[in-house]
Amino acid sequence: MKSYQQLYINGQWQSPVQGRLFETVDPSDESVIAQVAAATAEDVDVAVRAARHAFDQGPWPQLSGRERGAVLRRIADGIRERQQALAELEVRDNGKPLPEALWDIEDTAGCFDFYADLAERLDEQREQPVALADERFSSVARKEPVGVAGAIIPWNFPMLMASWKVAPALAAGCCMVLKPSEVTPLTALELADIAHQAGLPAGVLNVVTGLGPDAGAPLSEHPGIDKLAFTGSVPTGSRIMQAAARDIRNVSLELGGKSPFIVFDDADIEAAVEWIMFGIFWNKGEVCSATSRVLVQQGLYDTLMSRLLEETRKITIGNGMQDGVLMGPLVNQAQYQKVTAAIARGTEEGARLITGGRRPEHCDRGYYLEPTIFVDVPVESSVWQEEIFGPVVCIRTFGDEAEAVQLANASRFGLAGAVMSRDLERCDRVARQLRAGIVWINCSQPTFTEAPWGGYKQSGIGRELGEWGLNNYLETKQITRFDSAEPWGWYIK
Repeated sequence: MKSYQQLYINGQWQSPVQGRLFETVDPSDESVIAQVAAATAEDVDVAVRAARHAFDQGPWPQLSGRERGAVLRRIADGIRERQQALAELEVRDNGKPLPEALWDIEDTAGCFDFYADLAERLDEQREQPVALADERFSSVARKEPVGVAGAIIPWNFPMLMASWKVAPALAAGCCMVLKPSEVTPLTALELADIAHQAGLPAGVLNVVTGLGPDAGAPLSEHPGIDKLAFTGSVPTGSRIMQAAARDIRNVSLELGGKSPFIVFDDADIEAAVEWIMFGIFWNKGEVCSATSRVLVQQGLYDTLMSRLLEETRKITIGNGMQDGVLMGPLVNQAQYQKVTAAIARGTEEGARLITGGRRPEHCDRGYYLEPTIFVDVPVESSVWQEEIFGPVVCIRTFGDEAEAVQLANASRFGLAGAVMSRDLERCDRVARQLRAGIVWINCSQPTFTEAPWGGYKQSGIGRELGEWGLNNYLETKQITRFDSAEPWGWYIK
């Protein structure tokens, strides 16, 4: 695509009703990348009606899983054909380094391939017999698409997060209205173009770009939506739940996190340093599952901190298109201001800043921030308790296993956690005690399309990815038949 000034609705590119546009900005140099179509409630209504018509009267829900899977595979192929261009677009829109963006785009294609497989399996698994105690009846449980789904996605992994919702929804036979973040809208529009070229029927996928209050809120409140899937902040997720409560709408939410990383004193130091860094500095720390609270057993603390400081100060910061860059700019000015304000509060609240917290000297433009480490962090401080969503890690010591688990679980979030030790029995024991939806052992952040993703507590509701992600977009219907030749005989004897 060359222009982003139109919305993709009902298989066509069309200008927004009110003709509004907004700018998307390159965070590396603060330049405007493109003028983008700004949808309003009128456009959302047109998109939802198109999806409703496609679901109620179109062919997509009636196709076999194998037929839907073939379209999903063509979408995956189209993504791979454009991988380099899509990755470069993500770098410009989001700021992440090119190798990370290339990895994201490959994972996006893989997600469509995976759900193509599950779509094909649905043909065999759509109806399952149910064993009944009363032999006069026979029964089956039937899986059917939930209907029209709305999806609102964040800016940290723009195209990948779109695939986490679009691929399983389409595999299930649903139709969808996708609203990407206004901060990083471009690859969602490219995805619409790829899906169109792959032969996706009109109305099955609709993409409306726009600001949250103007497009996201109307989508979350629209009575034509059967299911709403959202990834983003806790406050927005709460508002979506309130809107859904009025119509008792199906929602799935993947929200914030403040994930702990427990490092026992028998851990391999080099591996611990590597995974601590990957757990918080990958993608500039703009990761919902980032292990931003690190708990180090006292016996290992001094040695580990020496190596962690040494390696952290080697991280190359700069434009994501430059070779060797390991950390790009934060996504926009608002996020830069939010993160730097959090760092200032951390210092005021008694945490000790030992590196970072500033703009790199060689970066005079763009939203760059040095990787930042706090130590001696009070557990009641905001930097320990609240999600920062940037390259900021808080580190404390602990004495024994019980204290580590207690500190790790003392959070309103429960998305992820990690534990590192050579004692795998201890790792398993601790993993089972952590109140989190995802726990990594001797690593941090690896994510697989096949495995469930979601959190406890205020980190969300429901699970994405794997077969769990497909089930998000399926209803289960009981069909029971009276087979006996004998009359029922309740009223008529």
